[in-house]
Amino acid sequence: MFQHKPASSLLLLLLVLSIPGCSSPGMVSSDGDKTPLVIFAAGSLILPFQQLETAFEARYPTIDIQAEFHGSIQVIRHVTELNEAIDLVATADASLIPMLMYAIHDPDTGMPYADWYIHFAGNRLAVAYQPDSLYASEIDATNWFSILSRPDLKVGIPDPRFDAAGYRALMAFALAQQIYQDPLIFNEMFGGDFTYPLGLFSESGLSTIIVPEIVETTPDSQILIRGGSIALIALLESGDLDYAFEYESVIRQRGLKMVPLPNELNLGSWEYSDLYASVQVRLDFQRFASVEPVFRGEPIGYGITIPGNAPHKDAAILFISFLLGPEGREIMDSVYHPVLDLPLCNNYTNTPSELQSLCISAEDP
Repeated sequence: MFQHKPASSLLLLLLVLSIPGCSSPGMVSSDGDKTPLVIFAAGSLILPFQQLETAFEARYPTIDIQAEFHGSIQVIRHVTELNEAIDLVATADASLIPMLMYAIHDPDTGMPYADWYIHFAGNRLAVAYQPDSLYASEIDATNWFSILSRPDLKVGIPDPRFDAAGYRALMAFALAQQIYQDPLIFNEMFGGDFTYPLGLFSESGLSTIIVPEIVETTPDSQILIRGGSIALIALLESGDLDYAFEYESVIRQRGLKMVPLPNELNLGSWEYSDLYASVQVRLDFQRFASVEPVFRGEPIGYGITIPGNAPHKDAAILFISFLLGPEGREIMDSVYHPVLDLPLCNNYTNTPSELQSLCISAEDP
């Protein structure tokens, strides 16, 4: 279970922030316009961040949140490749931030796009479906992989090149091969379904899934690929899909049926960290300059940071403070996505001083 008890220091900070006139300076421009706070976030955060936006703007009426939601890799690309002016980034895989933002420098400043983040929430991978999905009466946590490989149904998977849920879905099949000691599980699901095949290779206890540059399914494939996990929801609700890989929080938010995966496979339990680390996904192309995109299996962790070139850092700090404070925690909890009891700051000394009391250093033993 995710713990989400607010610390006493959070209460003190939020009381200060709620006092009229105590918002940070610069929240209103000289001509009286509202300060735009541009947030790019993972698609699985749409509902909680929409509710946070309403509550936050009621608290800070001089700030106007402008949010967009994409697959987590795509979120970061808007900062590092498209060079958009973004104030706050929230991803469904916290490890993407050091991989793709610490390691890549802003050409205008020569500085990394980020040098800290806060791991603020977790999740679990699961399979979503509808009551009238094919084999809905049969599928369960023990046979999901064999049911999903049947050729007469449609299964939605987020594109692993753009969305963390996509490469995590591939990891779940690789892990299932290990747990059930069946070397055919991955191939029975994905073999022959892609124009350029996905590969799975095992060496020295590490299973590596190779994703080609072009991810394109064959005309008769049972698999449907979309750029982000949230794009699959509408197709599931319309009946164009029988099943889709999603996060538990999203499935519960949308009132869908769910096959909960065992903890060994759902990437949501710290108890199985070592097992998760036995699989990885490698993108077999160079999408990011100077970075080799390899995603190692680990417990799902959501990360949030403020890009170094963010134009409205004060407003972004206020939003993170609100998210991690009592009201933000209550909102997140109400939509089945609670904030961690003790959020972890990666590169604690680089984290804005206003946020350090809201987390603990990830580097501490």
